[in-house]
Amino acid sequence: MTVFLEIPFPNKLLLALSTAGLLSLLSTPVVKEFAWKIGAIDIPRDSRRMHDHPIPRLGGLAIALSFLLTVLLFTEMDRQMEGMILGSLMILALGVVDDCVTLKAAPKLIVQNLAAMLVVMHGCTIQFLTDPFSSVPGTYFDLGIMAGPVTVVWIVLMTNAVNFIDGLDGLAVGVSSISASFMLVIALLVSEKHVAVVLACLLGSCLGFLPYNLHPAKIFMGDSGSTFLGFILAVLSIQGLFKMYAVISFTVPFLILGIPFLDIAFAVIRRLWKHRNPMTADREHIHHRLIDMGFSQKQTVAITYGVTGVLGMSAVLLAESGEMKTMILILAAMIAALAGIVVIFRPHHRQHTEK
Repeated sequence: MTVFLEIPFPNKLLLALSTAGLLSLLSTPVVKEFAWKIGAIDIPRDSRRMHDHPIPRLGGLAIALSFLLTVLLFTEMDRQMEGMILGSLMILALGVVDDCVTLKAAPKLIVQNLAAMLVVMHGCTIQFLTDPFSSVPGTYFDLGIMAGPVTVVWIVLMTNAVNFIDGLDGLAVGVSSISASFMLVIALLVSEKHVAVVLACLLGSCLGFLPYNLHPAKIFMGDSGSTFLGFILAVLSIQGLFKMYAVISFTVPFLILGIPFLDIAFAVIRRLWKHRNPMTADREHIHHRLIDMGFSQKQTVAITYGVTGVLGMSAVLLAESGEMKTMILILAAMIAALAGIVVIFRPHHRQHTEK
C-alpha cells in the first residue's frame, strides 16, 4: 500500500533526499550488527580483496530499505513504478542470500533476468533510441519487438556493472551517488519530476551509507547493495533518460554510467579473449589496475569519482545543448578510450594470484 504525501515539488524533492539520507544513516549501524550476528562477513581470502581483516557486508540492506520507504512516502505509485519496486525486491532478496552464502553466477543471472522481465511486463521498456549522428533533430530508431529483449539486456548489464566495480571502500556507492545526482539534474532539465523524486530518494540513501563505507570501511554494502543500485539506476535511466527523443537518449545514460559500463565491457571482452567464463572473478578490473599502477585506495576512488563527474557533466551538456552533442560525444569517447587503453593494457607492477 502506498503512502503518498502531497507536497509542493521543490519541498518534496528536498524532503525525500533528506529523509532517505537520515534513514540510511541511522539504519546502517543496525544492519552492521545484524550482519555480524548472521555471519554475513567478508573475509579476505584472495588477492582481489583490498582489506586485511573481516568486515561485515549486507550494508545494501540499509540503502534499499531507506530507498523503498521514502519512495512509498513521496512517490505516486504507477504501473512502471510497481514493476521497478517488485523487481528490486527480487534483486535485494537475491543479494541478501548471496551475501550470506555466496551463490554461483548461473542462479543469480536467472533471477536478474526474471526481475528485468518483470519491469518490462509493467510497461517500462527502451522503445526508442535517438540517432546521435543524424543531422535531422528528433531522428530516432524504433526498436519494435526488440524493445523487450534490449531492455532486459540493459538492466541485467547495469545490475552487474555496478557490482563489478564494488571492489574498493566507497567506490561503487560513491559512483552510484554521482551518477544519480547527474541523472537527477537531467530529469529536472527535461521536467521528469516523478523520476527526479525517485532519484532524490536513491541519492539520499547512498549518501547516508557513504560515511560508513569510505576508507577504512566499517561495513560493505555487498551484493545486496551493488546489484540493487545497478538495477535501480538502470530502470530509472529507462524511465527518464531513454525517453528524451529530441536530446540524445542513446548517449546520455552511457556517459553517466560510463565507468561501470566500461568496466563490465572490458571484463567480458578480456575473459572471453582468455577463453574464460565472463562471470568468473579476476583481479583485473579498472580499480585493480589503478592500484597496481601505484595509486592508493583513496587516490583510486578519487580518480574514479573524477572521471564519473566529467562524464556526468558531459551528459548534462548533451541534454541541455543539442548543438554541442557531436563535439562533446567525440571528446568523451576519446577520453574514455584513452583511459581504457592506459588502464587496461598497461602491465601490472606487482605480481598477484587468482582464485
